[in-house]
Parts: sequence; structure tokens; C-alpha cells
Amino acid sequence: MPELPDITVYVEALERRIAGQPVEEIRLSTPFLLRTVDPPLAELVGKRVTGVERLGKRIAIVLEDDLFLVLHLMIAGRLHWKARGAKAGRKGLADFVFPNGTLTLTEAGTKRRASLYAVRGRAGLEPHTRGGLEVLDATRDQFAERLRSESHTVKRSLTDPRLFSGIGNSYSDEILHRARLSPVKLTGRLTDEEITNLFDATTATLVEWTNRLRTEAGDEFPEKVTAFRPEMAVHGKFGQPCPVCGTSVQRIRYADNETNYCARCQTDGKLLADRGLSRLLKQDWPKSIDEL
Repeated sequence: MPELPDITVYVEALERRIAGQPVEEIRLSTPFLLRTVDPPLAELVGKRVTGVERLGKRIAIVLEDDLFLVLHLMIAGRLHWKARGAKAGRKGLADFVFPNGTLTLTEAGTKRRASLYAVRGRAGLEPHTRGGLEVLDATRDQFAERLRSESHTVKRSLTDPRLFSGIGNSYSDEILHRARLSPVKLTGRLTDEEITNLFDATTATLVEWTNRLRTEAGDEFPEKVTAFRPEMAVHGKFGQPCPVCGTSVQRIRYADNETNYCARCQTDGKLLADRGLSRLLKQDWPKSIDEL
């Protein structure tokens, strides 16, 4: 799922292209994309774009007369900028036509999770913000207060949109590796020093990757938005060497996601139980990276 760095670069690219432009047409390839009925999309056609904002992992296109289009890309949704009149194509869900080009929303795979909301009034945006703290605008103490407000594993807390804005599975792996913290350590057991390290790692990782993606896109529209990048330290790197210590990166698999970590750098050599494989192996499951 595109996270804060990816969404920020999307927003900047959109602002350069559609700010001040009127929406000439909105074409939906499937009615299930649109999750609202009021205001109707027809009311938004002809309105000029006055801004583009990030709402956590969502994108809000701000229009005249206090109207908004909110895009939630979910896991496989992506945005593309095409010549005016271009069609969405086989994977396309929607086209937003402007005088200078067409913004196309696509989604890979067969599961239709991406969504579009038409919103009237800024108060209507509140359900889309989820209330998460914007870490890059926060102090260390504000970060600590939010982190300790609920007792969860640190991985779950970082990725909870009610607690922190814009952080998902990919960058939380990178943050925790940089902070040298176990993804399953409980937030209530974090020391003040560990929280400081985590705050520093969070801000540094988000800023670094935003700048990296910004540089990669340049003046072009970002087309290589992915959760798996070769420059990442651990995310998506199961079995590959940790760039710090050379130990093979490990994983915990669950549902459609997995957590990647370095046992040597983050868990004092302990292997975390993989819910599927460790249950299968039972007593044969290795307890440490050295056993493995």
C-alpha cells in the first residue's frame, strides 16, 4: 500500500499538474469504486482544483465550493498521468479528465479494494483522517504519548492509522530495523531511550524515503510506486543478508502481509515465531538465528 513518502510524492506531482484546472469529466469503469452518493459526481464536474492534500494514506483533491474527491488506493491502486482523452485501460477504474491531461486510477489483481469518495465540506474529511499523529510535525514527547496511549506491539502501533498517520507495513519494517527494535516488543515496555531512538528512526526514514522518491520521479509523474524496493534494508528481503550485519533477514507471515526483521540487529538473535511454519515444525522450530 502506498504510504506517506509515496503519497507525498503523488500529491506534489498532482499539484503541479491539476492545481487551478477544472474537472472536465469523471469516468468510472465500475460503479463499486464510488462509496458515496452525496454530492453526486456530476456536481463536481466543472469545478476548479484549489489544492491537493494527503490524508494519512489517502489523497484529497480540493475543489471549489468546498467540495473534495478522496482517493484511497489501498494495496494495489496506482495513479497515472496520461494525455488528454486517454482511456483507463484493462486495469483502469476511473479517469479524471482535465484540460491538460487525464488522471487515471488503476488497480492490479481481481480484488477491488481501492475507493473513491465525493465529500461536501471539510468536516466530511474527518472520517478519512483517522486521527493519526503526523510524526513529521510532532515532537518526541507527542510521539511518546501517542505510542504509550495503547498497549500493542510496536509494529502494530506504528501501522495503526488511529495512532500514527501514513505509516504502513513497508516503512514500519524499515523504521524498526533502523531503531534496532523487535517488531513484537510491547509499547508499554519501551524505555525512554528506545522511544527516542524510535522517534528519530521514524522521522529519518520517512524524510529519507520521501526525498529519495522525489528525486527518482523528478518532473515526471511517479510511475514506479511499489512497496518493495532494492534499496530497502529488510522489507521484502526475506533470506537476503542484512545490510548492517550480513545475517539473513527473517519474516513473520500473517494474512496478506509479512513482517521482515533482522534477528541479529533487532531481537538479540531470537527467531520470532512464524504463525504457520512454527506451528508446523513445533519442537523442531529453531529458537535462535544461530540454531537456524
